Amino acid sequence: MRAAGVRAEEVPVLASFPPFLPWEVRPLVGVSDWGWGTSSRCVGCGRDEDETGVPIGRMTDDKDVLRDVWFGRIPTCFTLYQDEITEREAEPYYLLLPRISYLTLVTDKVKKHFQKVMRQEDVTEIWFEYEGTPLKWHFPIGLLFDLHASNTALPWNITVHFKNFPEKDLLHCPSKDVIEAHFMACVKEADALKHKSQVINEMQKKDHKQLWMGLQNDKFDQFWAINRKLMEYPPEDSGFRYIPFRIYQVTTERPFIQKLFRPVAANGQLNTLGDLLKEVCPAAITPEDGEKKNQVMVHGIEPMLETPVQWLSEHMSYPDNFLHISIIPQPTD
Repeated sequence: MRAAGVRAEEVPVLASFPPFLPWEVRPLVGVSDWGWGTSSRCVGCGRDEDETGVPIGRMTDDKDVLRDVWFGRIPTCFTLYQDEITEREAEPYYLLLPRISYLTLVTDKVKKHFQKVMRQEDVTEIWFEYEGTPLKWHFPIGLLFDLHASNTALPWNITVHFKNFPEKDLLHCPSKDVIEAHFMACVKEADALKHKSQVINEMQKKDHKQLWMGLQNDKFDQFWAINRKLMEYPPEDSGFRYIPFRIYQVTTERPFIQKLFRPVAANGQLNTLGDLLKEVCPAAITPEDGEKKNQVMVHGIEPMLETPVQWLSEHMSYPDNFLHISIIPQPTD
């Protein structure tokens, strides 16, 4: 029986894909692969110009990294929960999920596929679950995968539900307007940390809409034409005012950790990912003489702890402008 969503001959290929498709073409051994050398400043921190010759400040010109992050995909198999009432057998549905988007934004085809085999009266709000854990739609897809399934075989197997909505675990998402409101609230919070909200407040409403439409329609150039303004900072500064970040752990009930953290230390040195973890989540750091107990993941890879957080914020933030960092237990096998 052919699985829906992809051609039959494509199904076996999905299981061999890495969770971050573009990353497979380069060795992920450390920051040097991204162009980070011995310099004391980040790549592209000098003033640059866009295609029209307009200076774009200190935003990096390394678009390859930004594109790799944007076009990361996770091969996923959606199956209907066994207790859902159907009029005929529900075939699984395969989809390449964009890491940078949200489940409820990119699963319209999944919903329509399973609705075809169900009675209309049995169709209520859709929600998703992985191995018993309801998946929060307001978390980016890549973050959900890193937290819950990063060390499992692909495709990612997600269960689809239409009843018994877990009120205590998930927020309702009745429309895409709710997703847009959440996304823009995060962008505004991030800019408050980076620029005291000056950049986002100076934008016009059409700029805000272009950010959202770029994400919704998966248009890299449309999105970054506006988002690059949110990644700039004055030439006399060495980075943002504060780094917008959130640290997530599967071993705690706390949703995430978020504190004020500057990209530059008092002595003028660039703060690194290791510095951030030591201050905010020291348990994630492996002692020099100890066994590694955790993985620190961003977009499916483990950046070196020596990576400057300013560089990470510019290159590996999600579209909401936050750096979402997952702390997960080290695999035992």
